Amino acid sequence: MNCHIRMPLLFVGHGNPMNVLDDNKYSHMWETIGQQLSPPKAIICMSAHWLTDGSYITSSIHPEMIYDFYGFPQELYDVQYPAPGDDKLANKISHSHSFIKPDAMRGYDHGAWSVLKRMFPKAEAPVLQLSIDYSHSPLAQYSLLQQLKVLRNEGILFIGSGNIVHNLALVSMDQKPYDWAIEFEAFCKKSIQNKNINTLLDYKKIGTIAHLSIPTDDHFRPLLNTLALSYEDEEPIFFNEGIDMGSVSMLSVMHK
Repeated sequence: MNCHIRMPLLFVGHGNPMNVLDDNKYSHMWETIGQQLSPPKAIICMSAHWLTDGSYITSSIHPEMIYDFYGFPQELYDVQYPAPGDDKLANKISHSHSFIKPDAMRGYDHGAWSVLKRMFPKAEAPVLQLSIDYSHSPLAQYSLLQQLKVLRNEGILFIGSGNIVHNLALVSMDQKPYDWAIEFEAFCKKSIQNKNINTLLDYKKIGTIAHLSIPTDDHFRPLLNTLALSYEDEEPIFFNEGIDMGSVSMLSVMHK
């Protein structure tokens, strides 16, 4: 791989864990995106399902699977994603960026493996997870993570995994999207297109549509952290647009 070629940057709406097993438009697009990308030297995933006090990066050589959900078919608990870790890369990043600490115990949660298994089924590239630091405000973490964007020039693919709209308390079994979910997804898309990231970082000022779409910001933070790694000369390419289960946005975006 030519290390001087900048790797793309992805934010993926991961949604229902069953997407890893189901053949649907979302999982098919993950497969398509994976086939279009150059093989990464390593993958760093920022998942909504690893929230920490401080910033941590996985440093295990053989990370274990984490099944951080309940009530699903046994088939989902049998899923394996045997991608190796990379302790040398984790320690290099921690050494270069002192706000990030290595974590040798953490494995892969479903925010990471559910997407990666469809996107890179051979599990050849090392995978590291970078936590969502809840001790910092979205803006403070955004500012810190901007330091890491240079790693994209070294063959490293960053993937944020969450959901722009994520309100499980209002899931609709008839699949009809709420108007506020449609409106907020469109608002975020336009903000990303216009590179108006400060508005998204200060999302609590947006109003009711944001309050309903982000009752907690664990699934929204991966989007913000991903945008921190984008370059000014890049344009967003959107995929998997649409609201699933009435209140979960699957909108995803690639920068390259």
